[in-house]
Amino acid sequence: MALRDLVSTMAAKLSLSPAARVTGTSTGTAVDLRGYDAAVVVVTFGAYTDGTHTPSLQHSTDGSTYTTVTATDLQGSFAVVSSVGGANSVQSVGYIGSARYVRVVMTVASATTGALSSASVIAGMPRVA
Repeated sequence: MALRDLVSTMAAKLSLSPAARVTGTSTGTAVDLRGYDAAVVVVTFGAYTDGTHTPSLQHSTDGSTYTTVTATDLQGSFAVVSSVGGANSVQSVGYIGSARYVRVVMTVASATTGALSSASVIAGMPRVA
């Protein structure tokens, strides 16, 4: 089996640090997609106790004004986690929009101890490798 160099053709960036999330909204760090022509958002859930956990993606052309990404700029969709069935799962959603910056938002309702979650953005297809 031939090995391929993947590390030179992608960049993994953390948007939401791993944490136990309870009721409220957590806004991730912006990821600059400059120099890349593709991106995938990876949301990871660990242990689940309670609440409704809704991941979403925002984008911006200037890095300061963000709007929620619509379904037309996504490949796939994020699933709401509201039971133990969503624990220890990974969601991967492609971003096909044209904005330079993206960030993940996790909105949690009705949680006292919540669920563990994190989110990363994988930028790929670099213009210069």
